[in-house]
This record gives sequence, structure tokens and C-alpha cells, in this order.
Amino acid sequence: MGEVILTMKDIDKSFPGVHALDHVNFEVKRGEVHALMGENGAGKSTLMKVLTGIYQKDSGTITYKGKETEFHNTREAQDAGVVIVHQELNMIGDLTVAQNIFIGREPKKGIRVDDKKMIEDSRKLFQDLNIEIDPREKMSNLTVGKQQMCEIAKAISYNSKVIVLDEPTSSLTVQEVEKLFQMMRMLRDQGISLIYISHKMDEIFEICDEISVLRDGNLVMTKSTKETNMNELIAAMVGRVLENRFPPVDNKPKDVILSIQHLSTKYEP
Repeated sequence: MGEVILTMKDIDKSFPGVHALDHVNFEVKRGEVHALMGENGAGKSTLMKVLTGIYQKDSGTITYKGKETEFHNTREAQDAGVVIVHQELNMIGDLTVAQNIFIGREPKKGIRVDDKKMIEDSRKLFQDLNIEIDPREKMSNLTVGKQQMCEIAKAISYNSKVIVLDEPTSSLTVQEVEKLFQMMRMLRDQGISLIYISHKMDEIFEICDEISVLRDGNLVMTKSTKETNMNELIAAMVGRVLENRFPPVDNKPKDVILSIQHLSTKYEP
């Protein structure tokens, strides 16, 4: 891991009736996978939307590659190399893979789109990422896992230096998750910084170098993955020590708590 590439200092953001971010300080180093964790509503997505220009901060500063920066929209962020891959995939099913990756910035030959170059550029991008996907394939024909890979490839095509992955494994199989992790390690080794939002503890400890925890709009912990454990992480997220991660199991039969008899309906089963 290298020097600090991104610093968000004293970031404050409020919505009507909600103080979403309370002077949050967040720092990312070059070439690291940095987990951003917290319960639902803790402020994770809001912080990343402020970073990528979807929301405008109320106060605070963002320093990116040594310069104070403020993105006013996602296009500005993308052009600077800061890209977010949302949990809800944004690909257009009726277009090809190559068309999805270069939509809005297609290579031109005169006034016409240069489809050949677009396919060649997509194929080279996939080769660099060790992904086996045909750029000519219709996006809707791909599995969710491969669509996710295309989203990340699209992010890389902006020459990204910081990529935010928002719950990227929520719809992936075990094999697809492992493929994603291989790609993340490859990107990390190339000096790209990855901000990884997830609720899955086992994934966090497998793939991440640093962990930051938000709770109620406040940053409450930042530690190296090697210096913390699951119990400390959970306590930071919920604000208290949990004696049992799961409720005790009691499988002994007891009194009936629900009984339904002589039920009928006018609908056919």
C-alpha cells in the first residue's frame, strides 16, 4: 500500500430531519481494499454519494491525489478516476457488452460509431482483467455475476484510481465471488484503491486491508483488518457488546401457538 490518495475531512451532510453525516473523517491509501461498514442508515452510501458527486456536502473538504476537490456530478468524478459501482446494476440489457461499457463515449469514425474499435477496446480491457466475456454478447444473456464484472470493467475503462463497490456480492454465487476477489486483488496490485461496502463479515476479513465503521453518521473506528476481530467489529457497528451473535436455539416442542382448521377459499389452489 502506498501514500494516501483520498482524504475526506469533517464531511457534514443533513437532510430534512436527518443528520446523515456528522463531521466524518475518512482516508484511503493507494492500492488498498478499504471496507466501509455499518448498519443500514449508518451513512455509508451517503458518504460515497458525497464523494462521487451524487450529493453535495454541507461542509468539509475532499482531497484527491493531493488536491482539494469537489465533484458536482458523477461524470466529473468518473473523468477524474473516481467511480462507484452500485448494488443495482445499471447495464442496458438490449445493448451489447461493448455498447454498455462505452455508452455515451463511443469511439467515432467520422460521424459514425466505430463498432470495430469499441469491440477491440472492450476485448483488450477484458484480457487485462482476465475476464472471459464476448464484447459482442447481448448484456441480458449474461449471468448477474458476469454483468457485475462488466460494471467493474466499465469503471476501469475510466482509468479509475478509486473504485467504490457497493454490496457487490449480494447476488453472486460462491464461484462468482471468488472470481470477483481475484479481480480485486489484481486491481489492488496495480495500485488502484477499492472501497468495499458489505455486511458480510467473512468477506471483509478475506479481502480487505483496512476497515472503517460508521454508526449514526459518525466514524467510530478505523483499523487494519489484522488488528481487529469480528466481535470488536460488531460492537463498533451496534454500539454495544453482543453476548450472543445468534439467539439460543430451543428446539424442544412446546404448546401450540397457531392452529388453523376448516380453512376455505374461493380461489383454486
